[in-house]
Amino acid sequence: QLQRLAAVLGRELAASCLQLSQSGAGLALQGWVAPATAARSQADLQFFFVNGRYVKDRLVSHAVRQAFADVLYAGRHPVYVLHLSLDPARVDANVHPAKHEVRFRDGRLVHDFIYRSLHEALADQRPGQAAAIATEATAGASSAAPTGPSAWRPAQQRLGLSQVREQWAAYAALYGQGAGQASETADRSVQIPQSTASSAAAVIETVGDDADVPPLGYALAQLAGIYILAQNAQGLVIVDMHAAHERITYERLKEAADREGVRVQPLLVPRQLAVSPAEAELAEREAAGFAELGFEIERAGPESVRVRAVPEMLAGSDIEALLRDLLADLRERGSLSRAGERRNELLSTAACHGSVRANRRLSIPEMNALLRDMEQTERAGQCNHGRPTWTALSLRELDALFLRGR
Repeated sequence: QLQRLAAVLGRELAASCLQLSQSGAGLALQGWVAPATAARSQADLQFFFVNGRYVKDRLVSHAVRQAFADVLYAGRHPVYVLHLSLDPARVDANVHPAKHEVRFRDGRLVHDFIYRSLHEALADQRPGQAAAIATEATAGASSAAPTGPSAWRPAQQRLGLSQVREQWAAYAALYGQGAGQASETADRSVQIPQSTASSAAAVIETVGDDADVPPLGYALAQLAGIYILAQNAQGLVIVDMHAAHERITYERLKEAADREGVRVQPLLVPRQLAVSPAEAELAEREAAGFAELGFEIERAGPESVRVRAVPEMLAGSDIEALLRDLLADLRERGSLSRAGERRNELLSTAACHGSVRANRRLSIPEMNALLRDMEQTERAGQCNHGRPTWTALSLRELDALFLRGR
């Protein structure tokens, strides 16, 4: 099956796919789904089979897109090969002369089953699992027998973290920085750095053997106020800190809204904003819906609204800009429904305002805390808009960039 999948999708794309197997209510869904980062500009790698027959169905396409809604970049199309099995009596295959379309007897049940299966599978993916898949794919590609002039060249040696510590200590001693010894603590915490060299050395000293390294590794530095540079057991990890924190905030807001409601932070001084008459009317009409999301908003006049409370997680954000964006989203998408997808769209906008911004300096402990949160957050591989939150370069790939081992 994997060989056939590679023949259809290509070896590299097939190696990155998530295998899926779900069953329930007399339905069984099996197959492979590529990560959101592998989405394409056209829907040319979407294959869906019903009882072994290839079909194209709008209901299925809608269910898949809904499952990818939180992680798919605008205008992109997911890649999948899925097989649905069910009682033949529950599906009509005679809708289309070429039998490329079907009609399910219980379309809502099938739609929800496909959506739930994919949604849960995508949510279960953590950065650690993605890193493991990438490592296995790299190992698989490197295990093939080399050909051509480079076949005789020895493979570049992989450096473990203990070897990296030794080399860093020698480098630091050469330039008089010292090895930057970190205090040994039971929880393996990292001290706040005094300089770039000492902070990186402290991180490396704190890290134990490769087996102890988290999937996203430990932070080394911050680049241009935008990216976190970290080292894991495989090599270099680069994280877009705003995109990553946006996803973390979004998932926490959704979880809070689903569980007991968003915790509210009353404003010491209520904020009054000038808005259009239509926006003032909209805020008044949807006040109850906003309250469910943690916003206490009331109409203050024909062209003004007053904000008395916001979600606790967003208390430090720009309240005026946040509210204007929420009203604009709501005006475009229609009324607010707690059970509908519009709620998540508004929470996504709110999460963007409540996340760390570019050019904000983070300490090493803050960066490591963000990395650990990413590892525990659903769909952490993409931000709310579908942009990737992190990428990695293995030591083998870094060696190739510098022609090492040749």
